[in-house]
Amino acid sequence: MDPAELLSVVFGNLLPDQWKSSSDAATYVDELSSMGIDRLAREPERLHEEKSQILSETRDLAFHNYKTFIETAECSKEVFEDFQSVEGHLDGLLDKLPRFSESCRGLGDVAKDINSRRRLNSLTLSRHTQLLEILEIPQLMDTCVRNSYYEEALELAAYVRLMKQKFSSIAIVSDIVAEVDACSRFMLQQLLQQLRGPIQLPACLKIIGYLRRQEVFSEVELRLKFLQARDSWFQSQVNSVPTDNAYQHISKVIEICRVYIFDVITQYRAIFSDDTEPMIGASSGSKEQQSACGVFHSWLVAKVSWFLSVLRADLSAGVGGRLDSLLGQCMYFGLSLGRIGTDFRALLPALFQEAALTTFQRNIDAALSAFRSALAHYTLASSIVLHAHSTLLSSTLAASSSSAAASGGGTATLAPSQLLEFPPLASLSNGVMGAFNDLRPCAPLAVAPHVVSCLEECLLSVASSLHSYYVTESSSVTSNETEVFQRLCAVFVQTLVPLVQSNLDRLFPRDTLLHAVGHVATGVRADSDVLQSLMLDVGRVCTPLKEHLKAPLPPFVDPGVSSAATSVSSTSIRSDTASHVPPTEAQALQSASSEREQSEADRTIAPTELPAVDATITESQSGMPDALPASGERTQ
Repeated sequence: MDPAELLSVVFGNLLPDQWKSSSDAATYVDELSSMGIDRLAREPERLHEEKSQILSETRDLAFHNYKTFIETAECSKEVFEDFQSVEGHLDGLLDKLPRFSESCRGLGDVAKDINSRRRLNSLTLSRHTQLLEILEIPQLMDTCVRNSYYEEALELAAYVRLMKQKFSSIAIVSDIVAEVDACSRFMLQQLLQQLRGPIQLPACLKIIGYLRRQEVFSEVELRLKFLQARDSWFQSQVNSVPTDNAYQHISKVIEICRVYIFDVITQYRAIFSDDTEPMIGASSGSKEQQSACGVFHSWLVAKVSWFLSVLRADLSAGVGGRLDSLLGQCMYFGLSLGRIGTDFRALLPALFQEAALTTFQRNIDAALSAFRSALAHYTLASSIVLHAHSTLLSSTLAASSSSAAASGGGTATLAPSQLLEFPPLASLSNGVMGAFNDLRPCAPLAVAPHVVSCLEECLLSVASSLHSYYVTESSSVTSNETEVFQRLCAVFVQTLVPLVQSNLDRLFPRDTLLHAVGHVATGVRADSDVLQSLMLDVGRVCTPLKEHLKAPLPPFVDPGVSSAATSVSSTSIRSDTASHVPPTEAQALQSASSEREQSEADRTIAPTELPAVDATITESQSGMPDALPASGERTQ
C-alpha cells in the first residue's frame, strides 16, 4: 500500500496537512510498516530516548555555541532588514521601469534619426560637387545676364523650370526658382532696353528670338512690345531735335522719320515675316493673326498721323518762304514709305495749301497795317510836292525794268512810278508784292480763289480807309488837296488794282489752272467761268471811292489777257468731261509745280522783277531835306 494511503487509513481526518506533503512522514510510515510487533512495541521508548538525546545535544550545542547563535540571529536580522530594503528598491524599480522603457524607445527613435541624418550627410558629402552646382545656378545666371550671355541664361532657366516640375516640394528648390525668375525678369528688361536703342536688324532678330524663348509674351504682345520699344527710341531721336527754329525742326524731323521709320518697318517685316501684307488676307486668318496685323497697321497710321500733326504745328509756327523745300522733302518721305505700302502724299496738299494761305493772309494783314500806319501820318499837301518829282523817277524805273528783263530773260513787272506820289499806296504795294514773293515758291492752285478773296478784302478795306480819311479831312482840305485825293483814288483804281491783278495772273497762270481742273484750251481761250475765279471784283473793291472818281468805273479787263478772252463763246470750249477725270489735288499741285519750273523765266514773279516802291524823297532829288518817312522797304 502506498504510504500516503496508509497514513490516510491510520489517521483518517486527523492527519495534519504538513504530513501529507512531507516525504519524511511517508518514509517513516514506510519504515513502520516494515517493522515487527516487538520492534513496534519498543518504538515509542526509542523515540523518547532519541528525543531526550537530541534535546541534550541541543542544550550542549546552544551552550557551547551561543555566540554563534547570537551572531546568527543578528545576521538573520540584518539579512531580513536588507531583504526589506531590497524589496523597497525593487518596488521603486518596478515603478520606474515604464518610464525607463519609454525613454529607451525615445532613445531608439533619436538614434534612428541620427543614423538617417548621418546617412544623408554621407550622401550629401558624396554629391557635394553636384549640389554646389545647383546652388550656384542663381549666381551663375545673374552673371550670364549681366555679361549678355543670354543663350546660356536661357538654358539655365529651362533647366530650373524642369527641376521645379520634379522637385517643387523642396524648399531650397523653390528658393532657387524664385531667384532665377528674378534674373529672368532682369534679362527681359535688358532685352527690351536694347530694343529702345540704335540696333541693327541682326541684333533685333536675336533679341526677338530670346524673348520668344522666354515665353513671357504672346505673339501679339511680342509685336506690340517690339513696336513700343522701337517707337520709344524713335521718339527719343525726335525729342533731341531743337525746336527753336520751325523750319530746321521740321526738316530734321522729316529726315529722322524718313530714315528711322523705314528702318523700323523693315526690321518688323523681317522679324515677323507672316505679317508682310498686313491688310491682305487678314480677315481669313485667326483672331490672333488679325490682332497682330491690326497692331502693325495701327502703329503705321499713328506714326503718319503724328508726323502730319507735327508738320501742321511747324507750318503754323511759320517757316518763312521755304514751303517748296519742305514740300519736296515731304514728298520724298512719302515716296520712300510708298515703297513699303505706306504712301501718304495725298494728305500733304491740304496742309501746305493751308500753310501757304495762312502765310499769305498774315503778310496781307501786315501790309494793310503798314498802309494804315502810313495813312495816319500822310497829308495831302505832301503829295503836291511828290507829284512834281514823280516824273523824274519814271525814266530811272523804265531803265531798271529793261535791265531786269534783259538779265532775267523774261518780261519784268515793276511797280508803276505813279505810286511814288502817294506813300501809303507805295507801302501797300510793297507789302502785297512781298506777300506774292513769299507765296511764289509754293503756290497751290487750290488756294487761288482764297487768295483772290483775301486780296479783294484787303483792297476793299484800303478803299474804305481812304474814304474815311477824306471824310475826316474834308473840313480842312483845299481844292488842290481835293484834286490830289481824287488823283490818289484814280491811281489806286487804275494803277494799283491792275498791278495786283497782273501779278496774280503771273502767280496762277490760266492755262495751268484750266489743265488742273480738267479743261484743255483750244482755239481762243478756255472756260470763262474758271477764269472769272481769278479776277478781282473791281466794282466791289472800288465802291467806297466812286464819289471821288472823276469818271465812272470802266469794266475791268485783265491786262494779261486779250479782249477776245472775255467774249469767247461756249462753242470754243472743248470739254473732256466724258473722257478725262479731273486730277486730285496732289496731282494738280505736282503738275503746277512742274509747269512753273518749265516756264520760270517767263512768268515767275521774282524779287528783282517786283522792286519795292520807295516813296522817300531825298535831298538830291528835290533839293529839300528829308521830310517824309519811307513807306516800305525794298523786297529782299
